[in-house]
Amino acid sequence: MALFSNKSHRRRELAPYLDDDWVAFLEPGIEVEGKMRIACGMVRLNCHFKGEINCEGMLVVAEQGEIEGNIQAKQISIGGKVKGSVRAAESLEIKQAGVVLGDVYTAKLFVHPAGYFDGTCHMPAPEPEKHPAPGVSPERRA
Repeated sequence: MALFSNKSHRRRELAPYLDDDWVAFLEPGIEVEGKMRIACGMVRLNCHFKGEINCEGMLVVAEQGEIEGNIQAKQISIGGKVKGSVRAAESLEIKQAGVVLGDVYTAKLFVHPAGYFDGTCHMPAPEPEKHPAPGVSPERRA
């Protein structure tokens, strides 16, 4: 009977994540080595992964997740540990218990209190806003 109660506990734990955008959950007890490519959607890694990850959507490294290798994704949220290069096209979030050991490349970086980052952060220079010259109508700027 304990087996079934454990499954329902896991379902309750994952309930907030269950919607159509999630495409994979890798939970504790799984160890993966190699290359992972995710074409779309969101992926939650709460396991040990060694290698390279390329995700066209959002990657969540959960509290028990440990990644050794390079990560590239649109959006990344880290609550576990990542050792390697992290490239987030849109944003990178390092949560309270999150640890990043390596260089990061992102347009937006959020580090929560008690989140840890040891490396170099590379951010693109913001593009200057284009304001029309005073007295010039939009039709004349062509």
